[in-house]
Amino acid sequence: MPKSLLQQTLDSLGSAIVAGRLPAGHVVPTQDLEADFGVSRSVMKEAVRVLHTLGMVSSVKRVGVRVLPSTAWNYFDPLVMRWRLESDGYPAQLRSLNELRGAIEPAAAELAARYAPDALCSRLLSLAAEMRAVVRAQDIERFIEIDVDFHNVVLVASGNEMFAQLRSAVGNTVSGRSDLGLLPNLPDEESLQLHVSLADAIQGRRPEEARAVANQLVGAIFSETAEAWASEPRIFGGDVR
Repeated sequence: MPKSLLQQTLDSLGSAIVAGRLPAGHVVPTQDLEADFGVSRSVMKEAVRVLHTLGMVSSVKRVGVRVLPSTAWNYFDPLVMRWRLESDGYPAQLRSLNELRGAIEPAAAELAARYAPDALCSRLLSLAAEMRAVVRAQDIERFIEIDVDFHNVVLVASGNEMFAQLRSAVGNTVSGRSDLGLLPNLPDEESLQLHVSLADAIQGRRPEEARAVANQLVGAIFSETAEAWASEPRIFGGDVR
């Protein structure tokens, strides 16, 4: 489905901020933005409103908008994640997503083995089996969909509603590394077996094993992609008082 004019404008502005073409501290009149992007005042007003909610801009009375530093951004918002993954600075975003996943997913897997309802346990086993089938069929697009679903179900199955809300972050990690060509098109047998073993440990109510397998799974992915961000600077900032 074609993007609306608002979506196009929002993507253009967000991408420009992430890429530094609109640098932090830069103040620009709203009228100039309207002219530069060829959109109406109402469209630009709504785009700026969304960027404001993301912590990317602030209003300057009777002037326009000021671009805020990256430490103010809502890094968990799917739009911010996508713009960062689509920018030249994608390695830093992918590293942060992988580190978040490495911290959260093993804990979620352990909780899932303790508390997940039977229906979600069965769903994980079904997804793991389907994953193997689509790999045999060489269907990369379907594999990515299943892989995202599998890891999202692990988060939901933990019974922790805050873990569950990290689904976008984990989904971007799973799909982003493939989109950026950082992994082979399809997983090897070892990776497939780890997914099966994780589903089996959760279904079998073996929490320590589920955590260990999840650690192994995310650790393997991390080591395979770490070279992409090895020299990428880290982001330090924010109010820690």
